[in-house]
Amino acid sequence: MGSTSRTEFPPVRACIFDMDGLLIDTEEMYTICANKILAKYGKPNLPWSVKAKLMGVPGSSTGEVFHAWASLPISREQYKQELREQQHLHFPNCKPLPGVEQLLAQLKVAHDVAGNKVHIALASSSEKYNFEMKTSRPETKATFSVFEEHRRVLGDDPRVKKGRGKPAPDIFLMALRTINESLGEGEKEITPEECLVFEDSVPGVEAGRRAGMRVIWVPHPGLMEEYGGRKREVLAGRIGLVPIGDEWQLGDLDDGWAEYVPSLEDFPYAKYGIDAGQRRVKEGAQL
Repeated sequence: MGSTSRTEFPPVRACIFDMDGLLIDTEEMYTICANKILAKYGKPNLPWSVKAKLMGVPGSSTGEVFHAWASLPISREQYKQELREQQHLHFPNCKPLPGVEQLLAQLKVAHDVAGNKVHIALASSSEKYNFEMKTSRPETKATFSVFEEHRRVLGDDPRVKKGRGKPAPDIFLMALRTINESLGEGEKEITPEECLVFEDSVPGVEAGRRAGMRVIWVPHPGLMEEYGGRKREVLAGRIGLVPIGDEWQLGDLDDGWAEYVPSLEDFPYAKYGIDAGQRRVKEGAQL
């Protein structure tokens, strides 16, 4: 049984963000790192048909799908070591994607149309070590400073049960829990349907849907090319790249809980019941 079709929702009171490929350009970096090693051993560059199956799946960059395609003449352990060396070189160069800095800055001070503060949290499959490398560039570190430390739920976070990464809903539910546990005095607890998940990967969309939250899918153009013809299934969380059962958690086609947007630039706050300050700024200019 999927989610009930909806055309009206309560205003969004919490926005929960994935990181890789959504907020920063790590997908380009992952490709560069893999291609450096593939070229070293005379292999072709990583195609989107394979990369699309790796995105959003914890540990997939060194997993079965990749190695079955690559057929490298080295052990998986050696590949993992060489990949880490490449990541050490390239991850510190990660920078925010278009629209991200403005979106996060505006959400940090936003309220819903009823005047409730909008809260934000991070829910990333990246482990803490990689997170720190990816956000070490000064402009990137400044962008991520909007996420309070306790509201950053990472891939090796002990608060999330091991083996329950995306597409399981646990990381998003934990992110919501961190928000609810630190609400201000008098603030009412936020429900999953009042949350808006921002994701670029297919398993990430599924995880958001399984959590009972609304989802915005912002895929890389290469990923969109692979899954554009199945967009309705992606938005319902019904691609099933990593089968985990519990199909009752999934959405239904065209049920209104998720949608695709090409970029985080010029985000339509009002559509989600969010006042990000544009109206107040405009009114102030007219005084």
